[in-house]
Amino acid sequence: MDETVAIESRSEFALWAIERAKEIVAQEGTALALAARDMDEEGLREAGHKLGGAISEALIEVFDGLLGQDDQA
Repeated sequence: MDETVAIESRSEFALWAIERAKEIVAQEGTALALAARDMDEEGLREAGHKLGGAISEALIEVFDGLLGQDDQA
């Protein structure tokens, strides 16, 4: 995600989190589902790692944004 989003309330954060989760599932969830359908253990492992990585990146993205706010205060 390349754009910066200003989150000023809990409800704005919730909306951001929902949209970000939709993006992650759309990008990474399909490969996981297909690997599960095909009973492809290596594909499941790889898709699971990519899904976990995308979730971790989203959390770090938020954390980095919070650190930026602390620096400005």
